[in-house]
Amino acid sequence: MNYIKIDPRDNVIVALTDLPEGTVLELEAPSQTDDRLLVVQEDVPAKHKIFMQDMLPGDEVLMYGVLVGKAICFIPKGGLMSIENTRHASQDYAYGAVDYQWQVPDVSAYQHRTFNGYHRKDGRVGTANYWLFIPTVFCENRNLDVIKEALHHTLGYTVTDKYRAFTAQLLEAYERGEALDGHMLDLPTTPDIHKNRVFKNVDGIKFLNHQGGCGGTRQDAALLSKLLAAYADHPNVAGVTVLSLGCQHLQTANLLDDLKSRNSTFDKPVLLFEQQQSKGEEQLIKEAILHTFRGLQEINQQVRQPAPLSALCVGVKCGGSDGFSGISANPAVGYASDLLVAMGAKVLLAEFPELCGAEQNLIDRCVDEATANKFIRLMREYDAQAHAVGSGFYMNPSPGNIKDGLITDAIKSTGAAKKGGTSPVVDVLDYTEPATLAGLSLVCTPGNDVEATTGKAASGATLILFTTGLGTPTGNPVCPVIKVATNTALADRMRDIIDIDTGAVIRAEKTIEQMGKEILEYCIRAASGDVIPKAMLLNQDDFIPWKRGVSL
Repeated sequence: MNYIKIDPRDNVIVALTDLPEGTVLELEAPSQTDDRLLVVQEDVPAKHKIFMQDMLPGDEVLMYGVLVGKAICFIPKGGLMSIENTRHASQDYAYGAVDYQWQVPDVSAYQHRTFNGYHRKDGRVGTANYWLFIPTVFCENRNLDVIKEALHHTLGYTVTDKYRAFTAQLLEAYERGEALDGHMLDLPTTPDIHKNRVFKNVDGIKFLNHQGGCGGTRQDAALLSKLLAAYADHPNVAGVTVLSLGCQHLQTANLLDDLKSRNSTFDKPVLLFEQQQSKGEEQLIKEAILHTFRGLQEINQQVRQPAPLSALCVGVKCGGSDGFSGISANPAVGYASDLLVAMGAKVLLAEFPELCGAEQNLIDRCVDEATANKFIRLMREYDAQAHAVGSGFYMNPSPGNIKDGLITDAIKSTGAAKKGGTSPVVDVLDYTEPATLAGLSLVCTPGNDVEATTGKAASGATLILFTTGLGTPTGNPVCPVIKVATNTALADRMRDIIDIDTGAVIRAEKTIEQMGKEILEYCIRAASGDVIPKAMLLNQDDFIPWKRGVSL
């Protein structure tokens, strides 16, 4: 099959392969012989949409069974959807009592399955064991960089040694008077230095460099404090070093108060260093390294132990999306999400600008009116903020999205929402609010890749499944990020960042359910430390706090 019709109500199909102008497709419906034949009116690249009928200006475009756009000019049957002939549109949404019935997947095969994680005293289970450095203000970023270089390079956590070796080889060639040409790119790289870690049970030493803590507004500093407290409290974090300047808006006392407010039983080691109270930079850095080294010795005594799969908290995210995202990777991740929910685990679906068009479905799945109304309020407040500065959710798709077939935000969003599966929505969380209920929760974050993953980890995600069609190198400092490719061409081209390839779904070699089970198996292995996601191997530690301004 060289095309797919996703929902019986749709009036567009998706090209699964490149379709030259003049290609004749036989549609599944309607029944009349003449109407079943569709002639492609122009070259259509794979991933793009083709109209199944003539469209007049104002006609509704339906995909995934919902409104995703409107025609802005006449479009012939077999015409290619583009930003020139289609504009964003989505249905309005409101709460109404709906008796939503979830078809719970069979999870009997997972009844006795476990993963090996780090058990914390408050009952939560981490999938990794990190020591975390937190600056209360951007003035301390440079000190963090100095400490990072010292600890990473000496203790076996750096990934830059192979590039240092490569640069050294270039220098040697230069000094010998040799030409620096392309063949040097084939020089052998250094071995995986992760095998040479001094502390075998410490998965990493992480650093939350940021640009906040002072200046801006006091509200910005207060929100940053809650975010940093959430990271210190994260199940994957075993100990924390805090560096403060001393005079900034975000005081160390504020951070400690937020920690206790978030978790009254918090008992991890927290090391505090204030530069304006030290005898100098050298003393500050040496003392921070010394006491952190002692802390690393302590948390290295912790070992992985079996835990039920219900102890997992998995965030689902997409970035660099393409026209296959809503057909292969996102629904496959969605099936894995349903399996996790059926076993009592937590799943977090965020990116509110990328739920535009999927609102009614999510509202209908909310367990009660209060949950639905919180979602409605957060969505409308966020979109109103964007419109107030001349933007809106409809402007979310990037040039890369559009080039690969995501013409409107509603098309992008309805496909993106597939990552959350079909289970009921048990809770709606504002930014930095912790996930406390088993099941699917919606988390208010921007669609921006790093801001969204930063927010998911703050709500407690201990793994993040990140789907991509174009290739995105995003990771997170404290939460392993697993990259899921929508197509095999991407997986082959960017093997250094992709963990799972769902291209077999596009080729009809595997079903969504089969692929979803494979994704879950990878999650179990990653949660146990048996496989290391590529983002972790690359130390892809992206961290961007959201100031609650307009970010799509």
